[in-house]
Amino acid sequence: MPDYKAPLRDMRFVLNEVLDLDGHYASLGLEDINSELLNAFLEEGAKFSENELAPLNRSGDEEGCGFDNGVVTTPKGFKEAYSKYVEGGWPAMGGDPEFGGQGLPGSSSIAISEMTGTANWSWSMYPGLSHGAVATIEAHGTDEQKQTYLPKLTSGEWTGTMCLTEAHCGSDLGLLKTKAEPQADGSYKITGTKIFISAGEHDMADNIVHIVLARLPDAPKGTKGISLFIVPKFLTDGNGSVGERNAVTCGSIEHKMGIKASATCVMNFDGAKGYLIGPENKGLNCMFTFMNTARIGTAIQGLGAAELGFQGSLAYAKERLAMRSLSGPKNPDGIADPIIVHPDVRRMLMRQKVLNEGMRALALFAGHQLDLSVAHPDETVRESADDLVQLLTPVVKSFLTDEGFNNANTGLQVLGGSGFTTDWPLEQLVRDGRIARIYEGTNGIQAMDLVGRKLSLKGGQLVRTLFGTLSGYLKDNPEAPHREELKNAMKALETATMWLASNAPKDPEQAGAAATPYLRLMALTVIGYLWSRMANVANEQLAAGEGNKPLLESKVVSARFYFERLLPEVDWLLGDIQSGKDSLMAFSDDHWAA
Repeated sequence: MPDYKAPLRDMRFVLNEVLDLDGHYASLGLEDINSELLNAFLEEGAKFSENELAPLNRSGDEEGCGFDNGVVTTPKGFKEAYSKYVEGGWPAMGGDPEFGGQGLPGSSSIAISEMTGTANWSWSMYPGLSHGAVATIEAHGTDEQKQTYLPKLTSGEWTGTMCLTEAHCGSDLGLLKTKAEPQADGSYKITGTKIFISAGEHDMADNIVHIVLARLPDAPKGTKGISLFIVPKFLTDGNGSVGERNAVTCGSIEHKMGIKASATCVMNFDGAKGYLIGPENKGLNCMFTFMNTARIGTAIQGLGAAELGFQGSLAYAKERLAMRSLSGPKNPDGIADPIIVHPDVRRMLMRQKVLNEGMRALALFAGHQLDLSVAHPDETVRESADDLVQLLTPVVKSFLTDEGFNNANTGLQVLGGSGFTTDWPLEQLVRDGRIARIYEGTNGIQAMDLVGRKLSLKGGQLVRTLFGTLSGYLKDNPEAPHREELKNAMKALETATMWLASNAPKDPEQAGAAATPYLRLMALTVIGYLWSRMANVANEQLAAGEGNKPLLESKVVSARFYFERLLPEVDWLLGDIQSGKDSLMAFSDDHWAA
């Protein structure tokens, strides 16, 4: 099976042709950043991912992480690859120039993150969470905290973690018990144990900066009594270098189904020195900055699993000979035809390809909206973009990780019995991909966040902004490809939204029952909008005799497949939502045991 190859042609098509990268950056006042520069970054990112990270993926899974008396060692080659990553300046791409960053917009790193995560999911976990730590300190830290931690985190010399989960509380953070006791010097003594901490301990960086939720004495109960703290592995010496060891240690690492080369740690805080970020008892609000960054990162991991699953199954389907085509031999000189000629195999491969490209477009679209929400000079544009970012973050996280796992699983199915063996890489991909639907908030929690919080924010403005974006596209493009199919999906989403508005306030369980199908309905509709845009650009370029003809033709056919075979699911999802909660909630305790 061939090695991973970064899908650069598709990335460039979406970024340059569909999302108008040059125009986008110009609107942000970033005329020095253009498609030529970003394409150069993509080329180098592809080389690093393909040549340095991909060869370590399988060996890392086989070796796993070592643990001895609190010390975690990463698999052979991981530390060396990370050193090259830092030397190449990759961690600093989107960082603030004040702290050593290159000042590129946040969206610039999405394609790079996809490539590194696809090539080696476990390895990408170590630098991945640092982006969230940087964003959190930038948004909520003091000037002193920024000067102390951001230069090293931005350069990649130090890495960051997110410490939320405890043995008795995962998604229900109101039960959190870790304590923070004020000290005379203005610091806090942090005491407690956190579990499931990705990259909580490792040997790849000089220091690890933990971002920790804890509870102050006499704090209110529940989530309103949680504060946020910086707790470094090593205290700083005042000159930007590491000093004495802090009282935070790794108690053990988890033995997992997948991502075995990523250290998932139990972290013990035994009176460790910490520093408050943001206001007291407002830690969860501050931590949302980290969580939203991490959720987008997890979505990109899901996309990576989908892409690698497709590349592996496509290569196998072209080579594996079995039976003859139903329309007559396509390989008459061989013993049989390659299985790619069979309609059912094509069904699986087309579903993988079309969903992958739609999900990539969705991730990059969300990234561009994030840029606009932060840096556009027009306040109205910033607000509308922020509406979309807030609304779509749980959608992107859930849908891309659901379908990332599904597409990896489909890839294994294409391989048949071979896929189930360790001789082929698909079984590792399925194992690795399963976690993305669980961590950074399970996809069920994401769905509840969408219907329980995001739909009602600002009096429903977020979802109105989405409908305005979709309707505006159809108004501006009266000949848009698959216009009627998209309008039908929009109508289904509108109907579902009104059903929730009518029923959920009277009975919160109705919202809970509808949450997951509603999120999926929104995802399919937004991807439908993006597939129409992609097909529109492809048609225009084909008519003008421009561009890569096979790529453009594939976009037209792929859009047709999406609208004919995938988007019709919205009708079933609407029916699911409108059926209400009754059949879900009707069982009594006796019924479960019957």
